Formats: sequence, C-alpha cells, structure tokens
Amino acid sequence: MIDQLQPPPQKWYENSILIKLTVITLIILALLIPSSWIQNLVDEREDIQTKMGSAVSDSWSGSQLIQGPVLVIPYNKLPGAACNATGYIYLLPDDVHIKANLKTQPFKQGVFDVTVYTSATGVQGNFAQPNLAKLGITPGQVMYDKARLLFGIADIKGLLTNPLVKIQGQNYTPEPASSDVNPFVQSLQVEFPLPVNGNIAFNYNLDLKGSNDINFLHLGKTTDVQFKSDWPTPQYNGRYLPDTRDSTSNGSGAKWHRLYYNRPFPQQWLNDNSVLSNPKSIAEATFGVRLQPPVDEYRKVTRTNRYATLIILLTFVSLFLTELIRKQPIHLFNYTLIGAAMIVYYILLLSFAEKIGYNYAYLISSTATIGLISFFTASLLKNKGAAAMFALILSVFYGFIFIIIQLEEYSLLVGAVALFFIVAALMYFSRKINWDNH
Repeated sequence: MIDQLQPPPQKWYENSILIKLTVITLIILALLIPSSWIQNLVDEREDIQTKMGSAVSDSWSGSQLIQGPVLVIPYNKLPGAACNATGYIYLLPDDVHIKANLKTQPFKQGVFDVTVYTSATGVQGNFAQPNLAKLGITPGQVMYDKARLLFGIADIKGLLTNPLVKIQGQNYTPEPASSDVNPFVQSLQVEFPLPVNGNIAFNYNLDLKGSNDINFLHLGKTTDVQFKSDWPTPQYNGRYLPDTRDSTSNGSGAKWHRLYYNRPFPQQWLNDNSVLSNPKSIAEATFGVRLQPPVDEYRKVTRTNRYATLIILLTFVSLFLTELIRKQPIHLFNYTLIGAAMIVYYILLLSFAEKIGYNYAYLISSTATIGLISFFTASLLKNKGAAAMFALILSVFYGFIFIIIQLEEYSLLVGAVALFFIVAALMYFSRKINWDNH
C-alpha cells in the first residue's frame, strides 16, 4: 500500500496572530522612514518658494513700512560766531492719520505664487511748534526758512508716482533726503519756510506697490491708521492689535488708535539721526498686516503628512481585521505594497498641489490611491464586496483627514472625537476574535 503524501506540517508561527501583528507593526515603523523623506521634500519645496518670493520682492517691491513724517529744523549752535556750526532739531508730529487701501494680485513664478499688492495710502496730520526752552535754544538760533519735512518707506522703488506734499496749503515736490539729517534708511524730504507760531499741517498721498506685508510706524502723539483690502484673511503684525477689525469673503478692514505713552521715541531731540533707526525701537513701534493665507499649500501638505502614520496604522488594522474575520490570510509582502502606495500618495499630493491647489490635489491623489488599493485588495480577497467595503473605509479615513486640515480652531476637538469613534469601532469588530489562535 502506497502511503498517501501528507502535507508538510505547519510551523507554529505561521498561524500566530500576535507574531504577524508584530511584523505588521515593524512594517509600519519602517514606512516612517520614507514619510520623513517626503517631509524633507516638502520643506525643500517650501524653501524654494520663499526664495522665489524674495526674488519677486527684489524685482517688484518688498514689504512696505510707512515711516514718518518727521520735522527737521536747523539751528545755529554758536550764534554770533564767525563760523557757525549747524545743529538739527528733530520733532515728531502731534497727530498722524493714515488711510491705506490695498488691492492684491497673485504673481506666478513657475509653480509658485507670491502675493503682491498696490496701495493708495494717504497721510495727514499736524506738528506743534518745538519747545525751544526745553531744548536750550533761543528763537534767534533757529533757521525757520530751512525747515525740512521727511518721510520714509521701506522700499523706495515701490513708489508708483511722484508724491505731492502739501504743507500749510502749499504744494511741494519731495526729493531724496541727504544722509546728514536722514532719520530713516530710505526717505524723501521737502524744504519749506516754517511759521514762527501755530501748528504746521501736512498731507500727502503715496501710491505704492509691495509684497506680503504692509506696516506702519507709530510716530505721532496719536497715530490713527485705517486699513482696507480685498484680501479676506489678513494676519496682524507687531505689538499692537487693531482696535476694530472685520473680515469677509470680499475683503477685510482694521483700525488702530495709538497713543504716545508706550511709544519708544521722544517727542523732540537734538542732533541725532539714529533715534528712529534703532532696530529694537522700530520693532516696538511697528504694526500692520500680513497678506498670507491662513494655511498655504505647503503647510497643508505638511499637516497632512503628519497624519501619515495614523492613516497607515488604521488602514493596516482594518485590513488585518478583514483577513481575520473573512479567514483569508494576506501575505506580509502585500501589506508592504499597500503601505508603499500610501507613501506615494503624499508625493502625488505635493506635486499636484503646486499645480492645481491643495483641494483638487487631495481629491485626485486620494481617489487614485483608494482606487489602486481597492483593486489590489479585490484581487487578493477574490471578493468585490469586501474590496468595496475596504474602499469605503479608506474614503472615510481620507475624508476625515481632509476635514481636519480645513479646520483651524476646532481641528483638535474634531480629531479627538473622530478618533474616539474609530477606536470604538475597532473594539467592536475585534471583540470576537480569538487572539491566541485563529
């Protein structure tokens, strides 16, 4: 009698659920390595965008800082001497009123977008007479006929038109300020005869272009700024938040009213053109607006990539439970292929986001990845119904991540609640599994 061939005995570890689960965990940990590579790629592309933005700013115009005005009055240090030495009185305004109306436009540089703007900015206010007694100067020392009004902007090439300055009802055309009295890095000046008595009224308009930011320097005893823009999501800069602000889908606006009590500059001083160029003082007295989306494309991709481990973990757990419930083992190599597809997803997302924006890129990348994994699962399980259910599970996972990315203030709350229900569902489906031997 010929003995029938017996199948080789199964080794003890081939049916061990815990050992397979351990190997799957190791696969998930191994997939963290390419996930970190993808994050490095995102950081690199974002750095390139920053450099592109700097290049656009260099050729268009950079962030603007509206500075001034400052009244500079020359005086004779040594009255009556044969050769008089000239000194300068620096005087800040009593009140400054600024109205800035911005219109933005996207500037395309390859696959990168930079926000640029044009601004119609009006500046008006008043100067009081200098307190000569406090400065230790007599009226006879003051050269009233050679007074200068100076004002500055951060990037002078951003001027679109030649500004016209009106002082006491008279029009003046500004010119670049001389370095001996210039209190700013870049400024313009007008020379005019200063009245001996009474306040000095001024106003001028600046037609500017800039990129990303517009800021204002708090110089007056009172500084009022009114800002309007077609940009719907402004971010406010500096030490001073606006007193009132509003934002709609059509644009935004804000108002500031600042007093001189916390201004880091004196009202008047002598012979020092560096008072207004101190970086620390400028930082303390600057406020304004950054024209930046709340979450740009690269930040969205970065936030999405942070959930890579969670998505892979939930997918593998779902697949593992499917194979246990249906009693159809899936080879570990197939787990690795599915994990690889989920890693490639993030490269697709990044490349498409640069071209068509994050939302459409997410839809295309998610649909392609879910479709690929579902077809692969259908061929493994030989069951279209199970593959369709797995596709639904993946859609829920990717939809859940998309919703979290769109949210800002409530993303943590929504994510925590959703994860609670996901864990509850996994507990429900795993309650009848024999983990000792299946």
